[in-house]
Amino acid sequence: MRLAFLGTPAFAVPVLEALTQNHDVALVVSRADRRRSRRGHLEPSPVKAAAQRLGIPTTERVRDVATWDVELGVVVAFGRIIKGDVLRRVPMVNLHLSLLPRWRGAAPVQRAIFAGDQETGVCLMSLDEGLDTGPVHGCESVRIGPDETADELTTRLVALGIPLLLSHLDRGLGAGTPQSGDPTYAEKITAADLRLDWSGSAVFLHRQVRVGGAWCEFRNRRLEVVEASWEPGQMNGAPGELSRDGGRVAVRTGDGQLILRQVKPEGRRTVTVADWANGARLRPGERLE
Repeated sequence: MRLAFLGTPAFAVPVLEALTQNHDVALVVSRADRRRSRRGHLEPSPVKAAAQRLGIPTTERVRDVATWDVELGVVVAFGRIIKGDVLRRVPMVNLHLSLLPRWRGAAPVQRAIFAGDQETGVCLMSLDEGLDTGPVHGCESVRIGPDETADELTTRLVALGIPLLLSHLDRGLGAGTPQSGDPTYAEKITAADLRLDWSGSAVFLHRQVRVGGAWCEFRNRRLEVVEASWEPGQMNGAPGELSRDGGRVAVRTGDGQLILRQVKPEGRRTVTVADWANGARLRPGERLE
């Protein structure tokens, strides 16, 4: 088929590359180039960079799809609403990383982890003018590992979604099946969602860390918790209080302990918790806020 591809982040790149093996990807639509810092050069999105490497024309304007000679648009984490006038001229399918109608919206993988879901999946759906409300052509489901991060789960889901997409393109999409069941919505993750509240449970705090970007403060500076595990049982002291035993650093929570593995102090690189604790020279009774 002659296709347009609409996507932005790095995890969408393997889908684009797979499509180019058996189909003619005539156009790629991605977000406008951005600066990574105030003084930095403009940089393309990962999908746009991959398209340039593959020699595929690119644009940031969705409406360009309607004027291009394509049969179908394939959408993977594009991040923008596609209006009805474009959809009426070019049908589109979306590879969505959830078991619809659960977790429609911007952050389905992260919200599944936050909610403690045991299972999720990937669905191929036709786009309509609603938010991930179109008919579904097929799904693949997976169990979510107890320590699996959002990045790891996303990689697994994309790997499942690629053959799902290709097989349906090869045999024809058909009408699809209307979604059934009660929908839930995966709102975009904010910094507030990732702020660690040590009065909460270690189980939920661990989920925040698995999503990525979880943070707190130590000595009035931001500290990101990059990797951790959790254990039941209470420590002495107040929530947020640190306990060190050799290379092991635990944090008391409202229910259980969060065992720190890797952290990223403000303005520095990620380090093991032992290296961080040695450099910080932790004092008895110190807390994370």
